Amino acid sequence: MADHPLAGLNIVVTRPREQAAQLAQRIEQAGGNAILFPLLEISPPADPQPLRELVARLPEFNLVIFISPNAVRYGMEAIRTAGASISPSPSPASGRGELKIATVGQGSAKALRDLGVQEIIAPQDRFDSEALLALPELQNVNGWRVLIFRGDGGRELLGDTLKTRGATVEYAECYRRAKPQQDAGALLAANPHAITITSSEALGYLWDMLDESGRARITAVPLFVPHARIAEAAQRLGWCNVIPTAGGDDGLFSGLVACAMERS
Repeated sequence: MADHPLAGLNIVVTRPREQAAQLAQRIEQAGGNAILFPLLEISPPADPQPLRELVARLPEFNLVIFISPNAVRYGMEAIRTAGASISPSPSPASGRGELKIATVGQGSAKALRDLGVQEIIAPQDRFDSEALLALPELQNVNGWRVLIFRGDGGRELLGDTLKTRGATVEYAECYRRAKPQQDAGALLAANPHAITITSSEALGYLWDMLDESGRARITAVPLFVPHARIAEAAQRLGWCNVIPTAGGDDGLFSGLVACAMERS
């Protein structure tokens, strides 16, 4: 059991398919059965021209923020396709020194480091806009120009707060999120022992695809979530057992193992 703490457990991984491999592999290595059930589909923007135009203006900005690993993937792809770079370099438009790079979470920071970007501002504990905004590096941004790489839509808290601190904020929408076509019946038939959810949007999609009897069954399954905001949304929907974890795949996996060990 110590070597395979998740033995015999069917664990649902709901990350987008291209991001699910690492967590699924760790679950399998720990003896569990990873059930891939993506609740979001990620794709490039339908019209890439606005993104190209913003990338061409990178030298104008003092701070670039990546909201998520998807923002890193698609944003960096657009930057490199344009022959641009976000390595620390002078920002001539403002005379405030080097271009600064920030991320909301450590998963995004790791994705940037894997692409060769080393100097990154990111929260160390809680991974959300509030935690990033609390960092000392983002307190005195009056007069700065900030570019936020994100998906279509999303929370406005980060940009709005930076504006109140005197920054000019623009958004580079570098990917789209969509609801995939999934069979909720197949998920229930897999007899899941645990479900991992990494966004409130994905949770909403799962809820919408279930009928009343399906909702009654699914809310009895332990739900592992890496953020209090998702936990609160799940509890409002009636989930009986919501287990908050630390952020990222590491946090989800550790939470799954800890819970399994307690019940063994």
